[in-house]
Amino acid sequence: MSKWPVMRTLLVLLLVAMFFLGVLSEGRGFIDELLYYRDDILYLTRQHIGLTLISGAIAIAIAIPLGVWLSRPRMRGRAEGIIQLLNVGTTIPTLAVLALSMSFLGIGTVPAVFGLTIATLLPIVRNTYTGLLEVPPYLKEAAAGIGMTPGQMLLKVELPNALYVIFAGVRTALAINVGTVPLAFLIGGGGLGELIFTGIDLNEPVMMLAGAIPTSLLAILVDMGMAALAFVCVPKGVNPLRLRTA
Repeated sequence: MSKWPVMRTLLVLLLVAMFFLGVLSEGRGFIDELLYYRDDILYLTRQHIGLTLISGAIAIAIAIPLGVWLSRPRMRGRAEGIIQLLNVGTTIPTLAVLALSMSFLGIGTVPAVFGLTIATLLPIVRNTYTGLLEVPPYLKEAAAGIGMTPGQMLLKVELPNALYVIFAGVRTALAINVGTVPLAFLIGGGGLGELIFTGIDLNEPVMMLAGAIPTSLLAILVDMGMAALAFVCVPKGVNPLRLRTA
């Protein structure tokens, strides 16, 4: 097992332990103040999850086919240029993207989903493209040798061997998405950003934490859930290290 996932897990556990130690040091009053917002937390968390699921699903539906298309031999000369265009798009602050989408689409859920989808695309496209390019050539040669068509080769050889890298991109993108969703509140999209930004405006740290803590927990749960899904879905015969050393 790589040392990086272990170190990341230990870091998360350390941060959680530090938080709870801080809560205990503040006493029962802090917990009572936090629970005062429990109804708002539950309602806004449902909105937050909905925005994440919708924008994440749209981003996956667009990004994976786009990454596959860019990895085809006829697109090799233009693929990096197209990916760099996406990269330039991600350098624009997400808040600016949301503001631009609000200018064209109004306020509410639709511009929020549009902006979040744009912000989520690049890691999935990049990992899909890279994962397919790094499939060992001898596997593709063997597939061609037994008479597989390009479509069969893609479905039965390339995608199964690139799946680990693709899942890594989806995992990263969804974690970013969860942390970006609070900004949707600023254009009327809802979510836990309502508690975070209202708490900042009113100088109410407990209200701010009532939004920030569930957001952090959702990001951790999404990351762990995608890791578990990758463990189940990636073919057991596929060695992810082979993709990096080919």
